Amino acid sequence: MSAPHIPVLLDEVIAALAPAPGTVIVDATFGAGGYTRRILDAGATVHAFDRDPDAIAAGSTWPETAENPPRLILHPRRFSEMVASLAEAGVARVDGVVMDIGVSSMQLDQPQRGFAFASDGPLDMRMGQSGPSAADFLNTAPESEIADVLYRFGEERQSRRVARAIVAARPLETTGELAHVVRKALGHRPGAPKDPATRSFQAIRIHVNAELDELDAGLAAAEALLAPGGRLAVVSFHSLEDRIVKQFLREAAGALGQGSRHMPAAAPRFAPTFAEVAKAVRPGDAELVRNPRARSATLRCATRTEAPARERKAA
Repeated sequence: MSAPHIPVLLDEVIAALAPAPGTVIVDATFGAGGYTRRILDAGATVHAFDRDPDAIAAGSTWPETAENPPRLILHPRRFSEMVASLAEAGVARVDGVVMDIGVSSMQLDQPQRGFAFASDGPLDMRMGQSGPSAADFLNTAPESEIADVLYRFGEERQSRRVARAIVAARPLETTGELAHVVRKALGHRPGAPKDPATRSFQAIRIHVNAELDELDAGLAAAEALLAPGGRLAVVSFHSLEDRIVKQFLREAAGALGQGSRHMPAAAPRFAPTFAEVAKAVRPGDAELVRNPRARSATLRCATRTEAPARERKAA
């Protein structure tokens, strides 16, 4: 039996967003709707995004989708497409955006989705259930590309050894097969506190779903959509994601280097688009007892200023 879905840092996220009747909030990562449920209960309207058809199908049964006008509007799209999707819905500005980055607990708990190795399943890992799967990537990519993905997205120091083992074991079809190959390559000892396959699974999942590129684009979309005084709340689960969010907010708030006696501080290139950047919030002991999956979560929040959104650099 799978574990129930428990939204991480729920009270802290809701306090940061301050939903109220008449406000419009974007839940960029709807999932099982934990944040959305509390936002709706506060009287706000929610535009919820998810690329996973299963999440959208489940949300379509909620009574708020049938209200007139509906207070829950579902968008079966990536959150990087927020600006265009909301424009199609006639929405130019919102009062809050919440993003819960990474794989959802529902996806992890379904062996057939192939995100985890706790139970054997097909080597899939696609959040949107379309496009190349993890098996497609691992069975066709050059060894050097696999090693690069493992190093960049999983911070796997022995990425070349693992990539060599993966190529030698082709074709791989299940999560159990991949986990066995990685463990054997790294000399896994049963009973060790952390399974060495974890880093590789994280890296492959991030690559298959282009998660860090999505996060970059989603943060820029939130900056474009938030009204002055609107709140951004982002929950991340590992250092790569948190680093991107932290750097984005530092730059958006104009927190540039202070320079030195040899090199004066650079003048700001734009008016700060975010202020009141709060310190990182992490789960307390009570939440960790209720929900061990929250142990690596970090929440970062900030308030939108009146400055125009920054122009994005061309890719």
